[in-house]
Order: sequence, then structure tokens, then C-alpha cells
Amino acid sequence: MRNIQHKLLLLLAIIPFILIVCCGQRHQQANASDGIASGNQENGNPPAQDTIPADSLAGKDYLLGRFNPAQHPKFRRIDAKYTTIAEGYLRREALDAFVSMHRDAKKDGITLKIVSATRNFNAQKGIWEAKWLGSRKVEGIDLTTVQDPVERASIILKYSSMPGTSRHHWGTDLDINSVDPEYFKTSKGIREYKWLAANAHKYGFCQTYTPKDSLRPTGYEEEPWHWSYTPVSSTLLKRYLASITYNDIKGFKGDQTAEPLNVIRDYVKGINRNCH
Repeated sequence: MRNIQHKLLLLLAIIPFILIVCCGQRHQQANASDGIASGNQENGNPPAQDTIPADSLAGKDYLLGRFNPAQHPKFRRIDAKYTTIAEGYLRREALDAFVSMHRDAKKDGITLKIVSATRNFNAQKGIWEAKWLGSRKVEGIDLTTVQDPVERASIILKYSSMPGTSRHHWGTDLDINSVDPEYFKTSKGIREYKWLAANAHKYGFCQTYTPKDSLRPTGYEEEPWHWSYTPVSSTLLKRYLASITYNDIKGFKGDQTAEPLNVIRDYVKGINRNCH
């Protein structure tokens, strides 16, 4: 009997020690897990402040359009009934919002079609270099006749972005119904634009390039066709301005003019304030 009592007393004395060890191990494991998600401060790494899912939004390649949207998990192909593009892609969030907007516009007798969607770096390079090299005239001008590269680039920049600076890289921005300014002066174009101006914000879309004025003195000319899905694009713009430099805007004819023309400050940032 005495042996049994002695063993019980010994066990009761050991139990608190066992609990302390186990709890300590669990606490260390929890800290290790936190270190994966938010950084290990003991090793000098600050906690992560990023609240955006790790879907390559923060990566420079994404921001610069150096990826294939057809192979990106966040992108979806646009159904033919919503677009005039043979094979167009948008981020899923932007496409879902457009589909809802398309449906409701139809009820009001307005047909909306996407005429331009995601354009990656290479697609934008094709547009830019066709104008730069004169195979595609700009306002009736063969730009190879413009000898000053900065002047030549500034002419293209009235309506076309340099590769690596276009919002169309992000899959959040789309052109609707036409990219011809004259179209939006027709009765049909005016009616469509008025509907978008009154309703697009309900679906998360903002007209990126409004008329230039004291609030938007720089950037591209007015584009009544260009609309941005701001729940995603506003975050991407912040990321772009925080991480992209002129050393990243390279790899096309005339890229040396990006910095003299301040394309990041005056064009990437030069948008409708409501779209920030």
C-alpha cells in the first residue's frame, strides 16, 4: 500500500512539469508557423503587411505584362457574345463584373462589347513599334519622318502606352464598343457613353482617361471607351508606382524616351482621380 501511495505522489509531482513542456513545444510550433506567414522577427524579417493573396499581383513581371494571360490562373477567356476579339482574356473579377453590366445594359437597350482587353508586353510592343517604325501611321503621319525620338514617342503617347506601362497588362482594363473618338460623337455612341457614365460605377468600373483639366493635366487624351475595374486595378496601380522604375521599362524601340517623358508620373499616374 505504501508503495502505491508513493507512486501516486510521485506522479502528481511530475504532471505539472509534463504540461509545461508540452505547452512550450506547442507555443514554439505556433511561432514557427507564424514565421512562415508573417516573417520571423528574431531573424530580422519584419511581419508581412501585404493583405493581397499571393497570386503574383506583387511581381514585376505581372505589373509589366510579361506573362501569358491564357496560362494565368486568375484570367478567363471572354465568351464570344461579350466581345469582338477572336481570343480575349480578362481577370475573372473584371469579367464577372462586365457580364453583369452587359446584362443590365441590355435591359435598357444598350449593347456593350469588349473590343480590347488584356494586352501583354509583347502585344503592346507590337502596337508601339508599328507606330514607331512607320508601318502604322498616327494621325496620318509616318512617324519615321519625326527625327527627334522624344517628340516621336510623345505623339504615340497621345493614345498608346509604352510596353510595360499599359493598364491593359493587368487584365482589369477594357475598351468598350470602339476606340475611335469619332464613334462617340455619333447618336449611338453618345447614348452608349451616357449609359456607361451613369451606371458603370455600380459594377466597379471607372473611366480612366477623362478630359484633361486642372485635376488631370497630364497623360493620354480622353478615351470614352476605356474603363477600369477599380476594386483590383487601384491596388495594382499602387504596387506599380511603388516597385517599377525606368530600369524596368525596356525592351522596345524608343524605350530610352520613357524617363525624359516621365511616363510613370505623367502617364501611368495621370488618370481620373476617381480611378485611384
